[in-house]
Amino acid sequence: MTRKRGDRLIPLLVDLDQIRKTACASGEAWHEFLRAGMFSAGIYRLAAGETDRQSPHAEDEIYYVLAGRAELEVEGQRSPVGPGTLVFVPKRDGHRFVDITEDLELLVLFAPPESG
Repeated sequence: MTRKRGDRLIPLLVDLDQIRKTACASGEAWHEFLRAGMFSAGIYRLAAGETDRQSPHAEDEIYYVLAGRAELEVEGQRSPVGPGTLVFVPKRDGHRFVDITEDLELLVLFAPPESG
């Protein structure tokens, strides 16, 4: 199900399993699959042992852990995350995933839309 907005089709219903497969097949760490109105969404993937090199964003961010285990460090405080964990990170807060012990796959929502 989609809706036309200007020259773009915006998905209104998303098959998350298919999005995860597409993200994996892309070979990229970040795969945006939705950008509409005041938010964007994507899949972020990090391999076990990998270094997360992200820097603070100008957008608020929500992470939902789909798979894997790690710790999320936000402004110097660490918390364990695993499947089912939901985390809010305010804009401009320094954060990164550390001690990634299992391949990590995250559903990420940015508001406003991620700017790069």
